[in-house]
Amino acid sequence: MTMPKQDTDANRALRGLEHSSSSVRLRAALAVGTTPDPRLIDKLIERCAIEPEFYVREMLTWALTRQSASLAVPKLIDELRSERTQARSQALHTLSKIGDRQAWPAMTRALLTDADDEVARSAWRAAVILVPAGEEPQLAGVLATQLGRGNRETQLSLSRALIALGEVVMPTLRAAMTDPDPRVRQHAIATERLSRDPDAGFEYAVDEAKRVMALGGTGQEG
Repeated sequence: MTMPKQDTDANRALRGLEHSSSSVRLRAALAVGTTPDPRLIDKLIERCAIEPEFYVREMLTWALTRQSASLAVPKLIDELRSERTQARSQALHTLSKIGDRQAWPAMTRALLTDADDEVARSAWRAAVILVPAGEEPQLAGVLATQLGRGNRETQLSLSRALIALGEVVMPTLRAAMTDPDPRVRQHAIATERLSRDPDAGFEYAVDEAKRVMALGGTGQEG
């Protein structure tokens, strides 16, 4: 008996997603996204957790955004409990691209403060996209607990997330400008400077924060 074409296409995609060649995996993910098949959602998510190539992961995410959100989002939320950091990070990244707010309750404090910087950064980006109206101040409060964390790239990610929340974040930033930890103070001042002049760039904002602190200021003057 001849196998239906849909089944042969799905089987071909499954084999392609596991191929040793990254270019073959990329083409397979593109094919799945071009012709979405709900039977492949689990495989796409499974592959996201272990795929070593960034550009293939991005195609896997795109393929997932092409699936029915009602089917893909619950499975992605389940993936947030994975012990594998890449699984959590890529699931968060994909949820941010889908933008379905049914995922908001999954944006827990544990994810927003995850010990892995890449997971935390993905959670910050997803949270500011998914946050419902009126919940921004609470989210800002959780994000502010991460001020001063990590390297410059991580700090810039957090600053961008805070700034994306709008004016509601300013009271939280002003409070952080007087924090006992100098790293927190510097990051808060730099974030406020960046929000006022985004074209100046983060490095300039950090330099400004250092000058303010060297002069004994808090960044709230003027």
